[in-house]
Amino acid sequence: MKPALRWLQRFTLVRVIGALLVLAGLGISATAERSLIDYRQALAQHTAGSVLDLGGGGRPQAGQYGATTRVAGMPKVVETPRDDAFGQHAESPVLVRHVEMFQWREIRVGSIASYELDWVDHPVNASSFDQPRGHANPGAFPVEGKQFDAGQVLLGNFVLSPAILHALPGSNALAPDMKSLPANFAATFQLYDGALVTSARPGSPRLGDLRVSWSTIPLQEITVLARIDGDTLAPSTRPDAPSPGFEVQVGDRSLVDVIPGMPEEPGMIVAWRMLAFVLVALGVFLLSQRQRMQHDVLFALGTAAITIGAITCVLWLAVSIGQSAAWLLLCAAGVALASWRVHCRSEGD
Repeated sequence: MKPALRWLQRFTLVRVIGALLVLAGLGISATAERSLIDYRQALAQHTAGSVLDLGGGGRPQAGQYGATTRVAGMPKVVETPRDDAFGQHAESPVLVRHVEMFQWREIRVGSIASYELDWVDHPVNASSFDQPRGHANPGAFPVEGKQFDAGQVLLGNFVLSPAILHALPGSNALAPDMKSLPANFAATFQLYDGALVTSARPGSPRLGDLRVSWSTIPLQEITVLARIDGDTLAPSTRPDAPSPGFEVQVGDRSLVDVIPGMPEEPGMIVAWRMLAFVLVALGVFLLSQRQRMQHDVLFALGTAAITIGAITCVLWLAVSIGQSAAWLLLCAAGVALASWRVHCRSEGD
């Protein structure tokens, strides 16, 4: 009786371990898929649909129109911006001309007004001063400030729309190139402290003197979340999209960083899936001991595919028909493999 009892105990222990392995594998599989499903649903709520995470290597393709995408990398200026009036240009997405005039401005502290001459980037109407007499300003600028966009700027393989160009962060001063200055301006302006001035004595400007300078948007690694419009990244046109319809951040940022409130994508999904499959297959292999299909690894693998495929197919059914169909194919493959092994054993017997 004792050998028989020991055999029964050993057999029962093996089956219990097998059952526990199957349950553990199914639990891991269900948890991993549930976390991925929750992430996809939260992503859809934040973006009114899926986000194509193209990084820096994605290319415009058919069927992408209107989709939201994340693209990251260093912008490439294809056609540099030019200020032809002054002969200035720069390797930058945007070139900005700043014009200031030395003018009277009014400073009020409570009911007391005082006046000083200073550089101001717009015409100051002295008629609104409390004491306009003796503080008259010249009026309109002979030269105006202006912004010049690059003809084309690429981020990865996408063109940046003007709205996104203007939202690029940062600003660098650009020293004017005196050699490129047209003759009429070369006779009027001189270089002083990184800008062109009309002052005869730059250190002591007089009323009406002009100061012209330039700045550029620096080329730096950025991340853009925007709508795909052909080969262009453009603002979203959805009515519920938050203004301005796109997001620009410095550096290579993940979706979690770019989208406020965005849930973090679950990691190691593939590894958890593989672990779950191995545990279920090992559990089935142990449960098959002392049975007709004992020591049949392929049967255990086929049964694991059936079990995990069927359960995961049901989980994805209400979320993604494509994902559900893929798991259904795995289940069908498992049925074919397990049936083949049963048939082989039957013929062998």
